[in-house]
Amino acid sequence: MTDPIFANTEKFQDPELTIRGEKRAKVALNQPETLWFNTGTLCNITCNNCYIESSPTNDALVYLKSEEIIPYLDQLKIRKWDVREIAFTGGEPFMNPQIIEMLTISLKRGYDVLVLTNAMQPMMRPFIKTGLINLISKYREKLTFRISLDHHQSKIHDSERGKGAFEKSLLGVNWLSSIKAKLAVAGRVEMAESEPLARAGFAALFAKHNWNIDAYNPSETVLFPEMDETKDVPEITQACWSILNKKPETVMCSSSRMVVKRKGALSPSVLACTLLPYDPRFELGATLQEAESEVSLNHPHCAKFCVLGGASCST
Repeated sequence: MTDPIFANTEKFQDPELTIRGEKRAKVALNQPETLWFNTGTLCNITCNNCYIESSPTNDALVYLKSEEIIPYLDQLKIRKWDVREIAFTGGEPFMNPQIIEMLTISLKRGYDVLVLTNAMQPMMRPFIKTGLINLISKYREKLTFRISLDHHQSKIHDSERGKGAFEKSLLGVNWLSSIKAKLAVAGRVEMAESEPLARAGFAALFAKHNWNIDAYNPSETVLFPEMDETKDVPEITQACWSILNKKPETVMCSSSRMVVKRKGALSPSVLACTLLPYDPRFELGATLQEAESEVSLNHPHCAKFCVLGGASCST
């Protein structure tokens, strides 16, 4: 992967101090709630501004296998992480040939399961649909599908994901709705006119298709800030918590970790954040015990997305 081009290359370098010499904010793993598994960076489409650079050819993070997630689920008990949710992201998770098995393993252990998907062709293959029908019949309230719809209008959505992407996703969401799957949507707030208008637009879309999604509930319709590493953003100091009236416990890395497997690696590793899959500073080790260390907020995404944007990938 290429190195990110920051607007100010002197910022975000020292894990202890900001460019002004102030103590950098850090976040401890305070109350683990979500364990993420990245199923691989391969995706059926290439989006213009994908933070993880997923595409039909990017296999920088290779497919996880079902036997590779089991040790981490076991470690949750050993380390006494009171995790309520296992979440799967990509790439497109339904590209992974073992996704149904991984969902099944997690659901059988009693966890709530979240899967992020574009609801396009990979999810609509017959053997995937059969597997999902079986899972939904057994675990309907425990399994949530969060569909990536950048905007409620097809033209704007397709400007990011390619011509015809919106309609293909609608087909998938309509199918999920028809089998009474639990649904959520993820959009991009900066592609919209404003957040209130975005939520109103999504509400109209949901009503038109009779989808059981609340456009005004932030956990059901998640509007993410844009992540652009070339834009200048302020560094977050320890003093920022009181200035912003925000607590470290509200930032994503206080409650979640992500397991990935890098191309060529013998085994998976654990990252501090779902948003920083390629930055070695945020790779914490091979086990959940190693991943219990605190995280320095020395990346633009930490500031723009998590602290100032207030976003979280979990439900």
